Amino acid sequence: QVQFVESGGGLVQPGGSLRLSCAVSGTAFNIAAMGWYRQAPGKQRELVARISSGGSTNYADSVKGRFTISRDNSKNTVYLQMNSLKVEDTAVYYCNKWVWNNDYWGQGIQVTVSS
Repeated sequence: QVQFVESGGGLVQPGGSLRLSCAVSGTAFNIAAMGWYRQAPGKQRELVARISSGGSTNYADSVKGRFTISRDNSKNTVYLQMNSLKVEDTAVYYCNKWVWNNDYWGQGIQVTVSS
C-alpha cells in the first residue's frame, strides 16, 4: 500500500511563494524517483519537476529557475518550493512516485495564483 499526504497548497498572489510537501508511506522511497505533476482545467497533466533516487533533478522549462524540487529520505518526503509564482502556475499539483516500473499518485492539491 502506498499513501500520499500532500500539503502546502492554497491561494497566493502573483510573485508569491508556496512550498508543497508530499509525505509518502510504503516501501522503497529511497530508491524511487519522485516528481510533481500538475493539471490545469481543460489541460493535460504535465511534468513540473522530478528528482531521482540519486538526487538528479529535471524541470519543465516553464518553471526552471523558479521551482526547486528536493527530497528528505529520512522523512520519506519530497518538496516543491515554488517562487515567483505566476497565474499560469494555477493547477492541481500531484505527487508522483516511480519505482519498479510503476507509477503511484497522490490525490492532488490545489495551487491557485491570483490577484
